[in-house]
Amino acid sequence: MQEPLFMNPKLQGKIWGGTKLRDIYGYELPSEHTGESWAISAHPDGTGTVADGSYAGMPLDTLYAKHPELFGNPSAEVFPLMAKIIDAKQELSVQVHPDDDYGLKHAGEQGKTECWYIIDADEGAEIIYGHNATTKEQFKTMIYEGDWQDLLRNVKVKAGDFYYVPSGTIHAIGAGILTLETQQSSNTTYRVYDYDRLDDTGCKRELHIQQALEVSMIPHRDPVNHFEVKSTDGNTLTTFIKSDYFTVHKWDIQTHMEFKKEAPYTLVSVIEGSGELTVADKVYSLKKGDHFILPAPVEAWVLSGEMELIASTPGPKNT
Repeated sequence: MQEPLFMNPKLQGKIWGGTKLRDIYGYELPSEHTGESWAISAHPDGTGTVADGSYAGMPLDTLYAKHPELFGNPSAEVFPLMAKIIDAKQELSVQVHPDDDYGLKHAGEQGKTECWYIIDADEGAEIIYGHNATTKEQFKTMIYEGDWQDLLRNVKVKAGDFYYVPSGTIHAIGAGILTLETQQSSNTTYRVYDYDRLDDTGCKRELHIQQALEVSMIPHRDPVNHFEVKSTDGNTLTTFIKSDYFTVHKWDIQTHMEFKKEAPYTLVSVIEGSGELTVADKVYSLKKGDHFILPAPVEAWVLSGEMELIASTPGPKNT
């Protein structure tokens, strides 16, 4: 059946979160400190459900297991991707994620390579992206001495920036940043530093120094990445990254654009504006904050209106 799968996001309260997910996208928040909308997720820590249509109410993990034909009969045992929107009212912890081998061995799930599209950022906002240590001993010493100023690389960001964050990368999203994150479907995070802040119980959050020492990229190496940009009839299509795990695009629609399927399925998030999606001659209204999957039976679709969308497809390791 040729129909999109609109998803109900799962909202996640976070110590560093705020209210932008309600203020900008209209989501009903679990608290005034809501940091993440797991927009398209089949992870057991927050599985979304299909909002309407033939599979209304079905959890995405169940749909993936029971109807593999919707996803091109994939070899991946679990739905491999996640799309989320992150509202960092305060800075996130300095952290790192493992690769697949380490994640499967020590955490029981795949590793986590991710990427960020900066939707909005306060003036002067920064991310932490990598570190300055050249050896593992230096890295370890600087951590235990708390020499964060010299260890961590701070990078100023603005709306429209994109960062690829492979597993093993020391990183943190800074305060005042709203981000669309595309990632492997993993929730394994090793905290290196959390600014000594206290949680609701008055305790510091757990750190994972030993795991971070084992999985971090040392020395840090910025990934080589080249954007591909195409313009047609006033619309701009940008490919940010083609990796083993995902390909990520931005679609800036100003008029009317026809698309043909290039992957088994496609995850799509509307981050700004409004418009329409046409599939098999049926028209669906779109607004910012909508998230949907174009499953395998959908061979072509049309987008029209004025809107910005982030789309992702599975990479060769996930198909």
